Amino acid sequence: MTVFLGRLLGLARPYKLRLALGILFGVLGGLIEPLLMVTVGLAVGIVFQSPESLTGTHPGQATSLFGLPAFVQRLASQISTRLPQFHASASVALDVLVIAAIPLVMLVRGLFAYLNVYLLQWVAIRAVVDLRRKLFGHLLNLSLDFFHRASTGDLMSRIISDTAALHSAIGGSLAVMIKDPVTVLSLIAGLLYAFPRLTLLTSLVFPLCIIPIVIYSRKVRRSSAAIQTHFAEFANVMHESFTGNRIIKAYNLEHTVQRQFAEACRKFISHYMRVVRSQEIPGPLIEFLGALGVAFLFYYLKVLAPMRINTGEFIFFIGSVFSLYRPIKSLSRLHSQLEQARAASQRVFELLETQSQIREPVHPVPLRAAQAPIVFDAVSFAYGEKTVLKQIQLTVAPGQVVALVGASGSGKTTLTNLLLRFYDPQDGAIRIGDTDLRQVTTRDLRGQIAVVTQETILFNDTIRNNIALGRPEATEHEIVAAAKHAHAHEFILEKPQGYDTVIGEKGVILSGGQRQRLAIARALLKNAPILILDEATSALDTESERAVQAALEELMRGRTTLCIAHRLSTVQNADRIVVLDAGRIVETGKHAELIQRGGIYQKLYALQFQASP
Repeated sequence: MTVFLGRLLGLARPYKLRLALGILFGVLGGLIEPLLMVTVGLAVGIVFQSPESLTGTHPGQATSLFGLPAFVQRLASQISTRLPQFHASASVALDVLVIAAIPLVMLVRGLFAYLNVYLLQWVAIRAVVDLRRKLFGHLLNLSLDFFHRASTGDLMSRIISDTAALHSAIGGSLAVMIKDPVTVLSLIAGLLYAFPRLTLLTSLVFPLCIIPIVIYSRKVRRSSAAIQTHFAEFANVMHESFTGNRIIKAYNLEHTVQRQFAEACRKFISHYMRVVRSQEIPGPLIEFLGALGVAFLFYYLKVLAPMRINTGEFIFFIGSVFSLYRPIKSLSRLHSQLEQARAASQRVFELLETQSQIREPVHPVPLRAAQAPIVFDAVSFAYGEKTVLKQIQLTVAPGQVVALVGASGSGKTTLTNLLLRFYDPQDGAIRIGDTDLRQVTTRDLRGQIAVVTQETILFNDTIRNNIALGRPEATEHEIVAAAKHAHAHEFILEKPQGYDTVIGEKGVILSGGQRQRLAIARALLKNAPILILDEATSALDTESERAVQAALEELMRGRTTLCIAHRLSTVQNADRIVVLDAGRIVETGKHAELIQRGGIYQKLYALQFQASP
């Protein structure tokens, strides 16, 4: 728990001034509580007891029920002298002063409570938003293999739900942790000072109050981590259901998905209610045990050891005892709240401690990819224990179009992923010019490579902004020019708002060919010297493919291009075709040469030719 609290304070450190002020007002608010009880007790004594009991033997000298400090009596005397309407009576002035102190103390207590909560909430929301930004940025910079293993719903849950638990810990639990112990200690100190024997008798039951707190805090510890896990489960079901809604509808899976969601919710509710029980049961038990203590006190005063006590003193004592139960009850809940927050924080900080497999160079060198060859020098790579590439030796000359072909799983996409440095090879090196990619920052490297993939990623934004992703600072003229070169300008103008048309999630309002041409326009606008085409036309019909192929030819002009294709008809004009099989390069050459050679390429081509209508 100490480590967790240290992390909480570390999150709030950038706002330490407001945090310190929030803590200060919490301490002052805790000290005001016994002062309020003293004031109410004094006022009751003044109103319900005879004047003789309130005055001393010396004329004009007021004597409080609990021996008010001399400065209060001096203040009363000054008021009585300056305000003739009090008939020069210090006693009357003291009465008015004590009665008027009740709303004044309440006002001060309310002000301190407001400032305590406001300042801590101010710190909490900013600290948690900072954490969310840090966590989101950290996740974006993790390597591709992390996202292959991670669940999107789980990541969303950690950023949104788990950090919300930390917000409640900083904004709520920290306020309780500061104010309520001060309130409890100051009330107990006041009671011990004024009524030591009665206070000790009443407090005999307080050790029993610890028992329910200890018992139920263990249950909270076990259930808190499960709550976050099950929340992530139904967040994951929701994400998969919304993103895969076409398949769900096509296969009538609505009831199946609903059952999965209902089961995840059932588990979540079960653990959540266990935590609620663990939080709420100790409170009534503490109140009941406290009431037993008060009942014993009444019995003691009436039967066992009768003693006279005036009304004001008794009101102060009983009110102070009952005032102890609220902060003690809050403190009993505090432990379970902190356990929940700690369970959530473990999931958050686990992610923050996750290291990317791609390490940025300590002293990066600049990359100049224009007119530089790409060299794969004895490159080997494996996903875990599965070897995908074996001793790849390949050089792509500047401006050359090299097509990578082969059966599924032969290593084509992995080769381009290594060039983008989504992964690093286990053996060998990849160089652009004379520069090893591991000596270059990933931002510099990827800034000089444009990618067009089979699964076109577009965002729920305008057509203009989706194209401008290639170069955010591009002018309107440059965006339109890129769209024209990509053969996209015509269909864009047919849309209701033209370039300002919002295309929906993943470009849902566009056809496959239109989405591909926007992706090509984006790559054109980026104007990178290296181009990767990953099966950019494999999912298109013949008519769309012609339009996209024309745009691709425009895009490839003057760029070093690596092209992955299953449709061999799209790579016949490549400068060189590289055939991969089981992670090795088995053939290279032009289309005609490979056909005459009668090897794997010729067989693949023949199979596709026979399969075509």
